[in-house]
Amino acid sequence: MANSPEQPKVVILYDTKSEGGSTDRFIDKLGMTFAETGAYVEKVKCKTKADYSFVHEFDIVVMGAPVYYLVVSSELLGAIIQSNLRRNLRRKNIALFLTCGSPEPMANLLYMPQMKAHLLTNKILEEKVFAPNELSDDNIVSTYVNRILRSHRLATRSRNASMQWSDEALDMLDQIPSFFRNRVKTATEEYAEEMGYTTITLDVIDEAKAQLEG
Repeated sequence: MANSPEQPKVVILYDTKSEGGSTDRFIDKLGMTFAETGAYVEKVKCKTKADYSFVHEFDIVVMGAPVYYLVVSSELLGAIIQSNLRRNLRRKNIALFLTCGSPEPMANLLYMPQMKAHLLTNKILEEKVFAPNELSDDNIVSTYVNRILRSHRLATRSRNASMQWSDEALDMLDQIPSFFRNRVKTATEEYAEEMGYTTITLDVIDEAKAQLEG
């Protein structure tokens, strides 16, 4: 099924120290739940020094991991701190999750900030601490996914309502192959929004392209 503005591209970035355990099963369920809404979904297990330039291709980035000994799983945090992941997360809509057995208030106070401290300029669509008994709960996972998608739609509509394109910029956009046009449009609007532009001109497109490639 081809994706459209109503069917965003979602990537799930996660880490776990076990193979085939509760976290892997949860990630599979999370991905399937997104896919059932019509979204295109990919799942990527994080490595500290991997190349994350592919993140540019996605509309929503879902990130999370278990907590081990009071610390969010190290490969995910390491990727944010040591790789090019944080750079490629610029202007991305992000959703966060943790899996741990601690009470939710404690997890929100002690563990979630370990990720959020590195994502201060991002829009956080939704965040959730999943207790072990919630990882396989269809209703809880569906609620999390639906809240992410709803927040993404609202953010997209708000940006579209406040952004105008010059005639010359629209002409250039029309020359881009249709399969890539929406990605270019979204990336340019995200850049313009961050820079405080209300009208997208040819110069703004060039600026956005230069930063994306730089």
